[in-house]
Amino acid sequence: MSSAEWESLCDGCGRCCMVKLEEEDTGACYLTRLACSLLDIGSCRCSDYPNRKARMSDCVTIDPASVRKLEWLPETCAYRLVEEGRDLYWWHPLISGSPETVHAAGVSVREWARSEKGVKLSAMQRYIIGPADHGAARRQQPARKAARRRA
Repeated sequence: MSSAEWESLCDGCGRCCMVKLEEEDTGACYLTRLACSLLDIGSCRCSDYPNRKARMSDCVTIDPASVRKLEWLPETCAYRLVEEGRDLYWWHPLISGSPETVHAAGVSVREWARSEKGVKLSAMQRYIIGPADHGAARRQQPARKAARRRA
């Protein structure tokens, strides 16, 4: 698969751009409703994708080698589905032909995310919405500890 083909798998849900917090003592990872400050919540796309790694040092590149290690990738993530040999969902832009179907299907973060901009690190735990682990067997990717933001 070429780089362009791999990149086209992104469904534009924005879920991978949600801030994750890791508990220092237990290593438990939690998903918040806070989006990376670079995420344009309206489009659910990175506002500075070419420079995201320079601007957000903890931004994770999702490539074929890393997919298996990223336990927090949503079950619906096309990268994960392809890695597992499963089909894309009907709402995926490559299937539907429209980038809007991911939002219409309620899969994206468009309606419930808020930017991490202006939220102090010490207050981020208030935004936890649940565990970020979508598969204990996938637990490999290191994260920031305790009240630390995790991309």
